[in-house]
Amino acid sequence: MVLKRLFKLSRPSGRPEASLPAGRRVYAIGDVHGRLDLLDDLLAQIAQDDARRGSCETDIIMLGDLIDRGPESAGVVERLRLLASHGRRIRFLMGNHEEIFLKALGGDVQALRLLIKVGGKETALSYGITAEEYLACDFDELLILLQRKVPQSHVDFLSGFEDCIVLGDCIFVHAGLRPNLPIDEQRTSDLRWIRKEFIDSDADFGGLVIHGHNVTDEIDRRNNRIGIDTGAYASGRLTALGLEGSEQWSLVADEQAARLSA
Repeated sequence: MVLKRLFKLSRPSGRPEASLPAGRRVYAIGDVHGRLDLLDDLLAQIAQDDARRGSCETDIIMLGDLIDRGPESAGVVERLRLLASHGRRIRFLMGNHEEIFLKALGGDVQALRLLIKVGGKETALSYGITAEEYLACDFDELLILLQRKVPQSHVDFLSGFEDCIVLGDCIFVHAGLRPNLPIDEQRTSDLRWIRKEFIDSDADFGGLVIHGHNVTDEIDRRNNRIGIDTGAYASGRLTALGLEGSEQWSLVADEQAARLSA
C-alpha cells in the first residue's frame, strides 16, 4: 500500500484525557495543504455535527500548513479568509509552510528556494502563474511574479496567524513543543518545525497537545498528545478532531469513500 511507504504508521495507544472549559466545543483541523475539496467537505461535516450536538460556543482551529503540495492553496486561503471575515469563530495557527511562504513574499530568495522544494510550485500555480511562466523563470523572476500574484489581503491574513492556543487542558500547536520547557518559554521555531524530540517524548507538557505536521495514516493518539495530520495532499484524507468537555470524536473528509458512494 502506497501510504505505508510514504508515512510513518501511528502506534496504538489509549485515549488521552483532557477537558475544555464548560460550554466550549472545538473542531481542530489538520494540515490542509491545498486540498480545497477536502476542506469544503470537512467544513460541511463540521456544520452538521455542530448543529446536531446542540447549542455551544464553538471554535474551529486550523492547525497550520494550509498551503503547498496540493493544487488549490490560493483557494484554501481565500475560503478561510472569507469565513473568518464573515464572523465565523475560527482561529489559525502558523505552520512552517506559511512561515516560508511569507518570508519568500518578503523578498527572501533562499526562502523561495526552500518553498519550491516543499511543494511551493503548486502554490505558485494556484495563484495564476502559468506552467510556462514557471518553467521560464529563474528564482529572482519567480519571486517577482509571486509578489505580483498573491493579494495583499492573503499576506495580511496569513501574517496574523497564532503560534499556540491554550483552551482548558488542551494545547493546540502546529508541530509540537520542546519537552521540559514551559509554554511561555517555547521557541517559535519549535512550535512550527519540531519533530522527533516532540514525537518521541513521553513528557508531561502541562496539557494534552493537539498538533499536525507529522503525517500518520490515522489519528496518532498518545498519553500526552494527539496528532491529526493524515497527509491530505497525498492520502486524500483530511481529519478533524472534535472536543467538548472530556469527550473526543473525529470527522474525516475522505475522497476515496466519497468516490465509492457517488
